Amino acid sequence: MNLANWLHQTGLVRPDASALRSGTRLHATYAQFALRSWAIGAWLGEEHGIGKGDRVALFARNCPEYLELLYAVLWVGASVVPINHKLHPLEAGWIIQNAEAKLVITETGRVFKPGDLPDPCREIAIDGAGIVEAVASARPEDYRAPALATDDDLAWLFYTSGTTGRPKGVILTHRNLRMMATTYALDVDTVLPQDHSLYAAPMSHGAGLYNFQFVRAGACHVIPESRGFDPAEIRALGEELGDLVFFAAPTMVKRLVSHALQAGYGGEGIRTIIYGGGPMYAADLDEALRVLGPKFAQIYGQGESPMTITAMNRHLVGASDQPNAASRRASVGIAQSCVEVRVVDAQMQEVATGEVGEVVVKGDTVMRGYWRNPEATAAAIVGGWLKTGDLGRFDADGFLTLTDRSKDVIISGGTNIYPREVEEALLTHPQVFEASVIGHPHPEWGEEVVAFIVLTGEGLATAELDDWCKTQIASFKKPKRYIFVPELPKNSYGKVLKTSLRAQLVEGRAAGAGEGRE
Repeated sequence: MNLANWLHQTGLVRPDASALRSGTRLHATYAQFALRSWAIGAWLGEEHGIGKGDRVALFARNCPEYLELLYAVLWVGASVVPINHKLHPLEAGWIIQNAEAKLVITETGRVFKPGDLPDPCREIAIDGAGIVEAVASARPEDYRAPALATDDDLAWLFYTSGTTGRPKGVILTHRNLRMMATTYALDVDTVLPQDHSLYAAPMSHGAGLYNFQFVRAGACHVIPESRGFDPAEIRALGEELGDLVFFAAPTMVKRLVSHALQAGYGGEGIRTIIYGGGPMYAADLDEALRVLGPKFAQIYGQGESPMTITAMNRHLVGASDQPNAASRRASVGIAQSCVEVRVVDAQMQEVATGEVGEVVVKGDTVMRGYWRNPEATAAAIVGGWLKTGDLGRFDADGFLTLTDRSKDVIISGGTNIYPREVEEALLTHPQVFEASVIGHPHPEWGEEVVAFIVLTGEGLATAELDDWCKTQIASFKKPKRYIFVPELPKNSYGKVLKTSLRAQLVEGRAAGAGEGRE
């Protein structure tokens, strides 16, 4: 079933319900939302030949039109390739080429230079004349239901990455996303028509995936006028609109709590905050509960099983009347109802309760595979089980506690940063002989990027490395600290010992090796 049918049906049964807002300003009712998405989809088909099996990339910041475009693409049976708007155009261009996208939609229509995009891909603007005219001339009498799609058809091609190689396209089908959305109401939080689903985190990631259940319920989608995360703005929207529900990385939660303390705000107007995407430290969660109240739910997932491995609803997160409440809050919850979750050893055998092993997951939300990458798919999915690369342990009550991330992903401000990408950018500089990148705890962002550098000579300034990185990768990925060392610690096989580098930072031994800061 085509997920666009959920918008189609809600537009018919709740036509006058508020659907999209920019701040507090109404952008569209559900009847208008559905009509606009149909009209844009029809125009994409007529003008650009977009249809079943094609892929359309969205490379833009949050805006009400983002959801209209997402559903327009699904409406005609095509699939969406959402790209983090913070990426460098070169990085986005690689994704577009790998996905073989037929079209890329950007805010200005002028992000890419001539020749940057693979033929026959074209770039158009969100507010380009063709889209504006299609919306303005849409007539209800011409309106048609979405194209047919099977459960196994690609709906959302999400690019993620490990610590080695290029990003990989995660194939998420209509079934994957429907099960994710359905499970949300069972395991995470109730979905109510009066909800205001707020998009303060990028819609190209988990926050955007969470639109489907709210569309089905006929709730309102709110995009902040800042188009990002601003605690004061969220407080104002909560107080004016009420019933705010939104996804936030732990660092966002911490910023919101800090603002609340300064402003004397107690979370009025916020119904639920779903946190995930990085470690939530116990002290931070305790303070959030104290300041804002029991409004928090937690999810643990990956792009390969979107938002759906384990969860804790508001009752479980906020419960304090049980002897094991603290250890439960330090966990990532229990298996969601659509999946099986196990902790296994290197031979994929389940380990005993309390023992640490790799977390694996199986169920209808697990990806179909990696886009045109059978080798990576075979390595990630073994016997139907997705190997997450995360290490953890179950307690006797089925609560999973993560102990480490075996893939070394750095999570800064809720955004994944992959060390290999940063290392490759640094190694293209002619004066960089070796580079190793790790994450280091940061009080505001969760982690910061630290690069250990071995030079071919002397006299390289950190500002020059900053400028170099900006030409190669997105600005948010570049190191916040550079530590120049005569050599990198390695094992007998020549592999860099990142555990040793982390120990140097913790013990303060790295400072004497020559350190530069941004």
